[in-house]
Amino acid sequence: MATPVQADDPLVGRLLDRRYRLDALLARGGMATVYRGVDERLDRAVAVKVMHRALADDPDFVARFVREARSAARLSEPEVVAVYDQGRDEQTGAAYLVMEHVEGRDLRALLRDRGALSVSRALSLIEPVLRALAAAHRAGIVHRDVKPENVLLGDDGRVKVADFGLARAVETSELTSTTGLLIGTVAYLAPEQIERGVSDPRTDVYAAGVVLWEALTGAPPYDGATPMQVAYRHVNEDMPAPSTVVDGVPPGLDQLVVRATRRDPALRPADAGVFLRELRSLRLGTDPTDATDRPTGGRHDTLVVPRPPAPVPPVPPTPDRPGQPPPGAGTGSPPPRRRRRGLLVGLIVLLLALAASGGGWYLGAGRFTHAPAVLALAQADAERDLLAAGLTVALDPARFDETLPAGQVLDQSPAPGGRLRKGGQVDLVLSKGPDRRTVPASVTGATQDVATRALQEVGLRVGDVTSEFSASPAGTVLRTDPAVGQALRPDSVVALVLSRGVEQLPVPDVRASRRADAEARLKAAGLAATVALVFSDSVAVNVVVDQTPATGTAPRGSAVALTVSKGPDVTAVPDLRGMSRGEAEAALKAVGLVGRAIDLPDGGGRVVTQSPPAGSTQRRGSTVTYYVL
Repeated sequence: MATPVQADDPLVGRLLDRRYRLDALLARGGMATVYRGVDERLDRAVAVKVMHRALADDPDFVARFVREARSAARLSEPEVVAVYDQGRDEQTGAAYLVMEHVEGRDLRALLRDRGALSVSRALSLIEPVLRALAAAHRAGIVHRDVKPENVLLGDDGRVKVADFGLARAVETSELTSTTGLLIGTVAYLAPEQIERGVSDPRTDVYAAGVVLWEALTGAPPYDGATPMQVAYRHVNEDMPAPSTVVDGVPPGLDQLVVRATRRDPALRPADAGVFLRELRSLRLGTDPTDATDRPTGGRHDTLVVPRPPAPVPPVPPTPDRPGQPPPGAGTGSPPPRRRRRGLLVGLIVLLLALAASGGGWYLGAGRFTHAPAVLALAQADAERDLLAAGLTVALDPARFDETLPAGQVLDQSPAPGGRLRKGGQVDLVLSKGPDRRTVPASVTGATQDVATRALQEVGLRVGDVTSEFSASPAGTVLRTDPAVGQALRPDSVVALVLSRGVEQLPVPDVRASRRADAEARLKAAGLAATVALVFSDSVAVNVVVDQTPATGTAPRGSAVALTVSKGPDVTAVPDLRGMSRGEAEAALKAVGLVGRAIDLPDGGGRVVTQSPPAGSTQRRGSTVTYYVL
């Protein structure tokens, strides 16, 4: 992104969150320091933006910082610097953002080295900026800090916009008013941002217009001894046209830059998408002479400037004396016959010249017309305009595009303004809309290998693979991130969470423990308990007699069977007095006791006494002796 800053820094060489190694200091700004680093988990180069400690110590800022980072991470446009991760290092307390690392430099460095850029070069740089902003505006995100430092120029020719949403987190911080964090961007702030702190897509349009103004002229539109003087001029002065500073800016582009930088937001394009469409409508044809500052590779359209009218050929001299005035010029009138003959010859020559000129015009320009501009129009509207111009239409295979909705014209041949024969054919390429790949449902429940192939078949890649215990078979996919059904850009990364199967836990030995204690120990170990009560002559009441399983492991949440003592099997001895022998036997049998009758002489057949006495407790099966008199 920028040439590494040579300075001692305590974070260089550190490992943030045991994952991101900071190798070199890249840049230091008003709210953060940027490092070149390596994600050691994925083994890829990253840029790590570490917020200044004053901000990291503000809990409200950190919360907003996290929210804005998550919003920015949802932007997947190729012109947006991707946001990979955010966090806060436990050891240093540093709040950080992990982003895509772009090898190259920023637009500020290019303008510092080159000054004013050619029209084609300026437009080739501002278009991807507007595509990035348009995608953000569609997602409800306002950048708030568009400036050359945030426009990154990759060595591979790509143009990317960085720091989406971070300005919002900073500008709402209570520290902003005391630390001057936004002073460095005042040259690109819209009047409503300066006066009322209001930001919406039109403030990004204003800043993008200022960046385009600077690219065309080589310097910002306003300067001053202090930032406040610059801010005052933004609020109180109308932005001059770029053509007042440099030559060669086409009038249409001149007017569009002025409209984008109006002080009244209502007079600007409503958002970056509208700005982009208006800019594209100006980019007609290609100027082969404008190669200055043009990057190698790719297509670079330029504005078509109307050609001056062709000079009218002079009337040929008379054949009497080539190159000389006609006879008698300046010497009086010629004889009538010679004058009439000279006029006749001149008229014939003039008619022949006109006929030749008309034939040449038809054989040259007369057979041709210019292709109307139908870029960004819906297919039906484009075909209507072309047919109205007397041209035919053919459709080439449609292509995906991140900016134009499906069905709109993405490209045309000949290009807008290009020459073709009258009645000729214009080939159109329609947009298929953004290329999106859906995370397939077949991934869930599949093995990692099968899930990887399923993702590759739809143009996606496997990212982080983690695992957790579950009831699903070990090694199968539990879920994905992003979730199944989400639509992603091609080659996006999808994280997999695999099942480790059911977790096996050690079974504690709770034998000889009281029931309540045994159940509590099993619950703390991640297990449950089932209880069966049994009589025991040797184990006290509510004490565990046995358990199954007694050792080893068991699945988390499964039950261990406990056998708990009810104590000895005893019963109360019934009162047999006054009963007949038969009644006494029946009463003892009913409670599990055995009777032994002793007859006394001369009795009436009724129980008079018993042993053990009534009400005492005896083990079931014991013998009760009763006496019958």
